[in-house]
Amino acid sequence: MRLLLAEDDAILADALIAQLEHAGFKVEHAPNGAVAEYLLAKQDFDAAVLDIGLPMVDGLTVLKRARVAKPALPVLVLTALDGLDDRVAGLNAGADDYLTKPFDFPELEARIRALLRRARPLPAHAGVQPELGRLAIDREARRALIDGTAVDLSPREWQLLDLLLAQRNRVVNKDQITQAWGASDGGEGPAAPGMIEVYIHRLRRKLEGSGTGIRTVRGLGYLLEAA
Repeated sequence: MRLLLAEDDAILADALIAQLEHAGFKVEHAPNGAVAEYLLAKQDFDAAVLDIGLPMVDGLTVLKRARVAKPALPVLVLTALDGLDDRVAGLNAGADDYLTKPFDFPELEARIRALLRRARPLPAHAGVQPELGRLAIDREARRALIDGTAVDLSPREWQLLDLLLAQRNRVVNKDQITQAWGASDGGEGPAAPGMIEVYIHRLRRKLEGSGTGIRTVRGLGYLLEAA
């Protein structure tokens, strides 16, 4: 698996490269945002790990531009900032997951492998069931597919989609979503107020072209329906 690591802290980068290569990844290192953009333009990667605080071109700018050029690339953001606004900014820029510094390497590796599993296309098999429009679900693998190609969903996005599908043709309110997330945070941490709208927006975007949409029922909640 080819991995781009964009990290300007040389000591941390050297340690991560050694650990990631020992774990079986082939790593290309970018010490700043300009190099990260160059490597993303010239090479193909299975995933990218981007530090937000990159010099020359900041990590969020690199991420936004990468989303235009390579919309399917799994991206994990590293940040020393753990405020709600910082997390929302990363998610809105297109991050698939984020990890706050300092962190333990086993968690970083597990999150990268989870992103890669979600991004890998699935062959047709008995576990995949048609749901709505061109959307199909493999509940055993906790994946959604559009025309046979896996949709890159975070654990919380999967829980949201699964809940909306289970309550199809019925309005799902915010309390139900919060309860579904509370059962298991999927490694994304506790849900903060206001995050539901962020995840609804991201899930809508990922379902584009599936023939399935999420309608906001003002004052009540959200409804999954054929687009």
